Amino acid sequence: MKVKAIKFKEKKEKKVREVSDSPKTIIVVLKGALISLAVSLVGILIFAFFIKYVAVPTNAIKPVNQVIKGVSLLIGTFIALKKTNKMGLITGLLIGFVYTVLAFLVFSILDGHFEFSKTLMNDFLFGGIIGAICGVIAVNIRRK
Repeated sequence: MKVKAIKFKEKKEKKVREVSDSPKTIIVVLKGALISLAVSLVGILIFAFFIKYVAVPTNAIKPVNQVIKGVSLLIGTFIALKKTNKMGLITGLLIGFVYTVLAFLVFSILDGHFEFSKTLMNDFLFGGIIGAICGVIAVNIRRK
């Protein structure tokens, strides 16, 4: 009778990213908010030129501005979270909030006066919700 030596297969340990390898949340949030702000400024500038040469009804300006803000947050969140695979909801929410504050400051400086109103609170809420949704989507999309 032959005795067979049983070999146990060694399980290869999965490489787990350490906390020091992942980007810092504050840097990711600032990066996403600043990219969103830059995209938003370009989008508003293009829309302003469009308004100058084409007759646009005044009731269409606010929805277009919201679309520009949403697309800006989408782009900024996707770029900021491309190397992260967790905490998309929280990071996206923070990107949306920081973007809203920065956009308020920049556009108020460009306008010449600061006005705290119900619209600012709606923008703050809109920015947080859209940022959170974009963060979840950005983290869960499979990268090839």
